[in-house]
Amino acid sequence: MSAPRRPSDPSGLERYYVLTGGRSGPGGSASSLDVATLVVARAAPLPGMQHEHEEILRRCRDPLSVAELGAHLGLPFNILAVLLSDLLDAGRVEARNPIPAHEAGRGPDLALLEEVLSGLERL
Repeated sequence: MSAPRRPSDPSGLERYYVLTGGRSGPGGSASSLDVATLVVARAAPLPGMQHEHEEILRRCRDPLSVAELGAHLGLPFNILAVLLSDLLDAGRVEARNPIPAHEAGRGPDLALLEEVLSGLERL
């Protein structure tokens, strides 16, 4: 049998409510975030900043995907997106869509794919 949870224990949904100020989703520029979006800090944490905002800025010194950041912080996507929205609006982080492989020169070789398809059709 587990001990009853203290009312002042900010865990679970209550914690998320406090972290986001009651907001359930991001607004503005953060509404296009997805799990593959790369986030990079553009400023250092300020004294008195919310702990989670500080942690995001520390971890994103080098680009980090939203999915990786959420795993490190143990936060669900929608909660993290609200926090990132705050930082984006303040100009403290930058969000970048990842470069698709075909645009980065690492995409599939169409000639090779056509040869494979042709070989499969002959089977």
